Amino acid sequence: MKGKAAFVVGAGVGYLLGTPAGREQLARVKGWAADVWADPRVQGYVRDAEEKASQVARTQGVALKDRAVAAARARFTDGTTTSWQQPDPADADPAARI
Repeated sequence: MKGKAAFVVGAGVGYLLGTPAGREQLARVKGWAADVWADPRVQGYVRDAEEKASQVARTQGVALKDRAVAAARARFTDGTTTSWQQPDPADADPAARI
């Protein structure tokens, strides 16, 4: 079934791009899409969606960051301190290694 759908989609794209009538139809669709996008009602919905996304980002951004940091700490540490937090005293004197 996927093969048939892919064939139909491919044939449609080939028609649109490969024939003069297809290119004309594609130009009409592009013009229609531009008209719809320029419609003030559509732009009102776009502004509403942008405002909502901005509001969600402001309210949830800190919580998401905190959860990501906690998840990373849990994933990459076992709850003990790491060498970068407490340097090994042997590293202070290279001669001590010999």
